[in-house]
Amino acid sequence: MDENYAVSMKSISKFFGTFKALNGVNLNVRKKTIHALLGENGAGKSTLMNILYGLYEADEGEIYLDGKLAYIKNPNVAIKYGIGMVHQHFMLVENFTIAQNIMLGKESVKAFDVIDTAVVKEKIKELGEKYGMIVDGDAKICDVSVSTQQKVEILKSLYRGAQTLILDEPTAVLTPNEIDELIDTMHKLTQDGKTVIIITHKLKEIIKSADYCTIIRRGNYIDTVDVKDKGVDEYSLAKMMVGRDVSLHISKTPAQPKERVFEICDLWVKDSRGIDRVKNLSLNVRAGEILGIAGIDGNGQSELIEALTGLTKADGGKILIKGKQVQNTPPHNIRANSIATIPEDRHKYGLVLDFDICENLILEKYAAPKFADRLLLKLKNIFDNAKTLIHKFDIRPADCEHSLARSLSGGNQQKVVIAREIENDPVLLVAVQPTRGLDVGAIEFVHKSLIAQRDKGKAVLLVSFELDEILDVSDRINVIYDGKIVGDLDPSKTNENEVGLLMAGGSVK
Repeated sequence: MDENYAVSMKSISKFFGTFKALNGVNLNVRKKTIHALLGENGAGKSTLMNILYGLYEADEGEIYLDGKLAYIKNPNVAIKYGIGMVHQHFMLVENFTIAQNIMLGKESVKAFDVIDTAVVKEKIKELGEKYGMIVDGDAKICDVSVSTQQKVEILKSLYRGAQTLILDEPTAVLTPNEIDELIDTMHKLTQDGKTVIIITHKLKEIIKSADYCTIIRRGNYIDTVDVKDKGVDEYSLAKMMVGRDVSLHISKTPAQPKERVFEICDLWVKDSRGIDRVKNLSLNVRAGEILGIAGIDGNGQSELIEALTGLTKADGGKILIKGKQVQNTPPHNIRANSIATIPEDRHKYGLVLDFDICENLILEKYAAPKFADRLLLKLKNIFDNAKTLIHKFDIRPADCEHSLARSLSGGNQQKVVIAREIENDPVLLVAVQPTRGLDVGAIEFVHKSLIAQRDKGKAVLLVSFELDEILDVSDRINVIYDGKIVGDLDPSKTNENEVGLLMAGGSVK
């Protein structure tokens, strides 16, 4: 095999029961390059990389590393081969420090088996300075930002000697500035002789960062392209990925907003440490409009949503739905007042991972007459409901009614949550990062679904870190900074620079 390739995966196939997740897929990754892996949700991208990292074994095919046949039975073997993987959902111990997380399982010890923390911190500092990922080794994971946690995951792989680094949806929760920093880090890694494989749905970032891109569709290899070729752009990549033309910018008719149905007045919310995170915040959403909340992560969005959904108490102010106060009431009362939520963390708040899809799709209405008769569940109705929503929202695989939620790809898990919440027919739909981890085809579908809710006269509150999404989908934009609304903008009369300036605490004329 060619030694110019850091990784060659030949005719890789993988079955899960009767479902063929990968069908003879090929992947050739040149050394010292950034190689993007592109495909729809459930296309098999993460499965392919999990095979490379030793989390799964291929049923067919071979893996070559640096031109030599490799047998990767588990992640420990992968690490010995110099492969590191940063998963979409981080594998960190929240109550450990950054240094403890990085050295976990590969501790440096001195006399009498005492852990030599100083040596570890020095190594972390050296790696951080080299690749532009400075972190505080003494900080606890629970106290640092998402972008810092990602740096810790990358540093953890580098600390273990990774030469080929797999990044699974690394920009899903990063701000535009943080994405630029990550791309800069990836280039520094390749300049230092390392190889980066990035799984992403973000076409703009592939064009900006990658040297090559391999496209997989429904478990089948489609093509590998040189990203710098003239014929390669966002539209051509999207078409190869989905198999049809995709609109990258949503078209919609002007909103026809009516009466106010939702208001927040002078809201104050503290975090778990007693620090004010939402500060005298006020906003309103009218029936028939989408209000977008733009802001950098950590400016009070999470606390605002937790107070709105009854997961935490407000320390002052009011939350009203159709004039009725709902602040400091339990979540079931929030739902009873026709507020539905697509949560930011689908694993923590959106799904019961060990329930099947049928069950997850009725979590909030399992006792409704349609699905239960006193103590007995109407299993046929529950199954028929799942079958209908799986088809309507293109949840894959198409026969996943009795599959556990944890067995679906991240994007298809998100579709389950969206399907359930939209079918609840709310007065207010709160959508927090609704397209996180979705491919362009699914993003197009979600955006159309949100706009369809608006056109039905529903109020939609969209919270997103994606400026393109906020500008494309919103009818009105509120910018949040340091727990306060600092701007109320018309998307047709503003731009990324203006919104970004407000998000960073600046002011506009």
